[in-house]
Amino acid sequence: MTNLLSPLSKWKFWKELIIMTVGMMIAAAAVYYFMMPSNLIVGSISGLSLVIARITGWEMSIIVMAINAFLLVLAWLLIGKEFGAKTVYTAMILGPMIDLWGVICPAERLIPEGATSVMGEPFLDMICFVLVLSLSQTIMFSINASTGGLDILAKIVNKYLHFDIGASVAVAGAIICCTAFAINPFHLVVLGLIGTWINGLTIDYFTASFNRKKRVCIISKDHELIRRHIIEKLHRGCSLYPVVGGYSGEESFEIQTLLTKDEFSDLMAYIRDNKIQSFVTAGNVSEIYGRWSHNARHHKG
Repeated sequence: MTNLLSPLSKWKFWKELIIMTVGMMIAAAAVYYFMMPSNLIVGSISGLSLVIARITGWEMSIIVMAINAFLLVLAWLLIGKEFGAKTVYTAMILGPMIDLWGVICPAERLIPEGATSVMGEPFLDMICFVLVLSLSQTIMFSINASTGGLDILAKIVNKYLHFDIGASVAVAGAIICCTAFAINPFHLVVLGLIGTWINGLTIDYFTASFNRKKRVCIISKDHELIRRHIIEKLHRGCSLYPVVGGYSGEESFEIQTLLTKDEFSDLMAYIRDNKIQSFVTAGNVSEIYGRWSHNARHHKG
């Protein structure tokens, strides 16, 4: 029993629980305010559920929960227990949160007079839906979770076929989009396919932005001061390479390190405040593999 309850005492558990709850509120808002009123079927389990709901007359929230329950078994077996456990929570609260938005602020209040959707134009509804949903999906993927449904299929494709997560979402979503022929005219299905493609691109963009780090290269005679600041103050690793100036012929060292944006600002302030003569270049890196901690400061106590 103690082993089962031990995760509940950790801040990481509660932090991720809050992140997942907020992320799912965002996803539910996208579905309730932009997808449902416009009958827009952008590739997602919510879109598939909307098709089934329109055909059968069943409650959409119930259909969402039923499909997600099946996919959760796949997530647990094929992706991993952590991902599966988190997705159990997120998938099961999506349907109730859609209903909760209906209680908090019914969509009818936001639909302009004479219009059938919040934005009053299918293309604008699609753009708003994709942007809001992509933000939610990116938040979930960043903590090894998902919004359930399509994201589970996309994660399976990502893990076993090694597609980018955005491409995985687009491929799985395009298949689901085609089910919309049962309830929507051709132009709306095409609009949904375009939205699914944009969804994949947006997820890749948000993911790259969330994971972006700075690859910093510094050449300086005072490389030892900079090295100590990186290791002792920023708690990051670095590499030193001997270099020779092509013009002056002077020998020096180049320091290379990977930093977050805030850490890079801290380092540049240190160099500036201490009037250290240096030559600095920096570029963005969106993917890091191997030993690099997101919380280096905390690990060093």
